[in-house]
Amino acid sequence: MPGIFKQITSGALARACTAALLWAPIAAGPISFVSRAQTQPAEQGEALARYNAALNQFKAILRERRAQIDAKQPLPNLPGQAVYLARNNMISTYKDLTDALPSKIGRPNKFAIPPAYFDADNEPLLDEYTQLFNIMQAPPGNAQNSATPFKDVVDLGTAIARAKGLDPATAHAAGRLSLGLFFAETNGNQNIGNARSNKYKGSLQTGVSEDQNGRRKWAAIKASIAAFDPALIARDDKEEARVGNGDHRYNHWTAARDGLLNGAAEIFPQIPAIVRALPNQIDQMKLFELIQIVPGPTKAALASGNVANYRVSDPKIMGYLRNNSMFTFGQTDRAKTSATYREILDAMWLFNDKFERALAKFNEIKSQPGG
Repeated sequence: MPGIFKQITSGALARACTAALLWAPIAAGPISFVSRAQTQPAEQGEALARYNAALNQFKAILRERRAQIDAKQPLPNLPGQAVYLARNNMISTYKDLTDALPSKIGRPNKFAIPPAYFDADNEPLLDEYTQLFNIMQAPPGNAQNSATPFKDVVDLGTAIARAKGLDPATAHAAGRLSLGLFFAETNGNQNIGNARSNKYKGSLQTGVSEDQNGRRKWAAIKASIAAFDPALIARDDKEEARVGNGDHRYNHWTAARDGLLNGAAEIFPQIPAIVRALPNQIDQMKLFELIQIVPGPTKAALASGNVANYRVSDPKIMGYLRNNSMFTFGQTDRAKTSATYREILDAMWLFNDKFERALAKFNEIKSQPGG
């Protein structure tokens, strides 16, 4: 998914230089310094002004999209992009503000965003943000929903893992991690479009070529799954007949199946190493997602035997992380040139709520008969 990169501006650099500037009068005399105490109020004022501007911009784009939707007006191409960038800018400038003025850090918020990044008084704005995206990304009229979307993902992930020869415990973990991936990609919503991309659609947000690749891989393992889970294959046959020649990305079952096989299933053999390295199940989901985002460094971290302390410093990798909401918000975070995997996992706080809901849903499924 596209993101935004920001750099320290020349104006910010000039302010930093000014803070350390020494001066002396033409007449001989003692050298004087501009103190930090003198420059601090100006920097705080500038940070507050930038945050207020970003907050007002976010409110304005929310009002604009809501008015367009309520009036049934045509929306611009990629209607969610401007809304997304405005949200990021609000979070970024608030972090800059709390860096300059720590007293602005307030109470916890219901989204579990660290308070240094988000003012809890603005919770209604993020509620509206979510509601607008739900509308802008609503499934098309011909989408084929499932009555059991979460169980489908767990069952498919588990069966695919077993077909790849993994033991029952690993297959169980594969189902849980697959559900985490579904929440990471779509917030647990089936068959959605994408308000920020014209390419990625459906329950696992795949492009046409990715979906076709997953279908080919499914055909290669379908017979082996039939040997130990004929009921799952019977369900698959029904869904294939149902979708026919339509877009497999808008049938939840086939979208989840093909999406998992296109990419995530290749990582299933890494699950035992992930579980050993990270006992916390939310951390496991995060690392599983990182294998999707930055596979090379993440596999190297696993191979190192010390995942938490493995450090990445490649500018491209840091860029990929920023593009996926890690070290994205505020000048201090964006200035980081390297990070350990423990720091990266901790920076994935926007994923926390999604993965916690995925874990709760997984435990609910497994507590039911036949789960």
